[in-house]
Amino acid sequence: MRRRLALICALLTFSTAGATAQPIFDSHLHYSHDAWETLPPKAAIAILRKAGLRAAMVSSSSDEGTQRLHAEAPDLVIPVLRPYRHRGELGSWVRDPSIVAHLESRLKAYRYVAIGEYHVFGADADLPVVRRVVELAREHKLYLHSHSDADAIERQFKQDPNARILWAHAGFDAPDKVREMLRKHENLWCDLAFRSEHAVDGKVDPAWRAAFLEFPDRFLVGTDTYTPERWHFVVEHANWSRQWLADLPPEVAERIAYKNGDALFGSMLKRP
Repeated sequence: MRRRLALICALLTFSTAGATAQPIFDSHLHYSHDAWETLPPKAAIAILRKAGLRAAMVSSSSDEGTQRLHAEAPDLVIPVLRPYRHRGELGSWVRDPSIVAHLESRLKAYRYVAIGEYHVFGADADLPVVRRVVELAREHKLYLHSHSDADAIERQFKQDPNARILWAHAGFDAPDKVREMLRKHENLWCDLAFRSEHAVDGKVDPAWRAAFLEFPDRFLVGTDTYTPERWHFVVEHANWSRQWLADLPPEVAERIAYKNGDALFGSMLKRP
């Protein structure tokens, strides 16, 4: 109990500077079982609102965390269905046929905008479980949130040329490679979660600036709370994002900050 209260107090004492400024659509958050054990849903939602988030795309291991947050704030939380029932499946899920039944049962019970974030690389994208995930996304008209290298992205598009993929962390790839992929695939978008090299001291890196200006409608902001400790940085990350976004032309900054997210995923929000 002491640990829980200490964490909540620490989270809620972060600076709120900028929280009422540029709205932020955070496209990459997790609320997994080890997070909800120390951070109850009400406290987690308070953090998201303190950060000034317009919307938060949330997936979790298991999906129960996502459903808890969505029930608490359907005007803020957009559910994404992660294949993992617990953290230990991150590396094994692509070879576990029972994952398919899990996804199918959740899709019958709840609404989502995407399947993911899931991890798959190279030729593993052609394994039967991953192929079924791509099929499920097509059947249910969902996006795929894929933490992958460029090879796995290409393989998923070969399976379904009309797939819509949000490329987690922009593949941790260089901006020139990211631009190459975006030119090739009109249904590919990138989140910038857990990346910081695109901006230093509030100034956007020239190579990334070129990417943002060429594709202002294809990037989204993300934090990635992949461990409970990362919830400490939600407010800080939102304010940091506002700083570097201010270095871009206003119309480009608005698109990356929240308008792209709204256009792609915002229809599911239950706003007054």
